[in-house]
Amino acid sequence: MTENPNKLSVVGRRDFLVASGAALAVGTGAFTTGAAEGAETLAIDGGPKSVTTPAKLPIRWGDPELERLQAMLGQESLLYWKGPQTAALIERVQAMTTLQHVMTCSSGTAALHIAVAAAGIGPGDEVITAPITDIGTVIGVIYQQGVPVFADLGASTYNLDPASVEKLVTPKTKAIIAVHLTGNPCDLDALKAIADKNNLVLIEDCAQAWGAKYRGRPIGTVGHIACWSLQDSKHVTCGDGGVVASSDERFGPLLQRFGDKGTDRSKPAPSEFFSTNYRMSEPQAAVAAAQLDRLESIAASRAKLGNLFNERLSHIPGILPHAVDQRDRCVYWFTMFRLAPGAFNCDRARFVKALAAEGMPASAGYIPVPLYKIPVFLKHGFFAGRWPVREMGLTDMDYGKASCPEAEAILEGGIRVTLHQSMTEEFVESMVNAATKVAKHYAA
Repeated sequence: MTENPNKLSVVGRRDFLVASGAALAVGTGAFTTGAAEGAETLAIDGGPKSVTTPAKLPIRWGDPELERLQAMLGQESLLYWKGPQTAALIERVQAMTTLQHVMTCSSGTAALHIAVAAAGIGPGDEVITAPITDIGTVIGVIYQQGVPVFADLGASTYNLDPASVEKLVTPKTKAIIAVHLTGNPCDLDALKAIADKNNLVLIEDCAQAWGAKYRGRPIGTVGHIACWSLQDSKHVTCGDGGVVASSDERFGPLLQRFGDKGTDRSKPAPSEFFSTNYRMSEPQAAVAAAQLDRLESIAASRAKLGNLFNERLSHIPGILPHAVDQRDRCVYWFTMFRLAPGAFNCDRARFVKALAAEGMPASAGYIPVPLYKIPVFLKHGFFAGRWPVREMGLTDMDYGKASCPEAEAILEGGIRVTLHQSMTEEFVESMVNAATKVAKHYAA
C-alpha cells in the first residue's frame, strides 16, 4: 500500500478535539495590554518581519487555454449545445467526478439554482444550509420561493453540524445544501443518512472545493446533485461560470433543461418546465476545459501546504487550527483558525494587525455576519421589498429570530489566512513563525 504523503500533515479529529477542549478551558478573562516576558519584538512595534517576501499567484492561464481558444475561433457556432469546447469540459468533469449528467452554466450561483429547481423546490419548501457562505448558496432557493433554514456549524470544521441539521428537519423540509467551506469536506455520511432517513435531496455546494475528496471519493459524489463555481478566485476558472452534475436519474436529466429556459434540446418539443437562461458559452468552456488539466496539481499542492500549516499551528498554545479529517482531502481555498478564549491579552483585531505587520496574509473573519443577519434577510425583502411566501402564510420564518451561536462565534473570532499553490513549504513555515511570534508576545 502506498503511504499517504499528507498523513503526517493532518491533525487527527480525536487529537484536535482533545487539544481544542484543553485550550477552550482557559476561560474568558478580560483582555489587558503588554507583551509576555521574553517575547520577540513584533514587526508592528518595529521588529523584523517573519515573512519577508510575499507569495503571489502567477498568471493562471497560458498556452493550453490559448490553444483551445484558437480552435474555438474556427468554429461555426459559439453556442454551448453540441459545441466541441463544452463537450470537452463536460467530458473532463465526468472523468473527474464519475457523475453522468453534467450541465455547464454561467456561475456557481446558477448551478445551485439549477440544482434546487431540479430537486423540485417550490413555494414554502424548506432547505437547510449553512449560515456562513456566499449568498449565492441560497439565491436559487429564494427564487424558487423556497425557505432557507440555517443550521449551526462545527466549532473547528466550519461546516454543517449534522446534529443541528437533524433538529431542524420538519415536514416542510425538502433538501439540504452542504457547503464545503474553504474546500474542507462536510461530514457527508452523516448528512446523507439524515437525507435518506427523511427523503430529502442532498445538494453539495462545491464552489470552494475543486479537487477535494471525501473518504477518497471525489467531492460531489455522495450527494444527489453537486455544484461548482468557476468564478475568478476559485481553484480553476474561466472568469465566471459554473457546473452542476448528478448521476441520480431523478434529477440528472433535468439539469440541462433548468439551465436552458426549460428546453430539452435533444427533442424538438415545447418546453415542459419554466426556467431561466443560465447557459455557458463556448469561449468560457474552452478556458475551463483547459483549466481542468491543471486541477490535480493545484489541489494536491494546496492540500499539502494547508495540512502542513494546520499541523504546525496545532503546537502553538491558544491557537485552534482548522479541523480537517485525515481521511479527507481539503483543498484550502483559504484556511481559518480561532483564538482560544482568554489565551491572549489582546483582542482579535490587534492579533490580526500584528500578523499582517509580520507579512502574513491574514484578515479578520470571512463574511461580516451570518446570512440571516444581512439587511435583506432581516427585512424579508427579497422581491421588491416583499416576501410572497410569508405574506401568503406558507412560512412563518423570521430571520430576525434566527440564531446559530457557533457560526456567530466563528465569524467574531476566526482569523482567515490565504493559502495557494504558489506558496512553498518554506513560506508556510515563515507564516507559522509569524503566528508563533505574535501568540507568544500576547500570551496571557
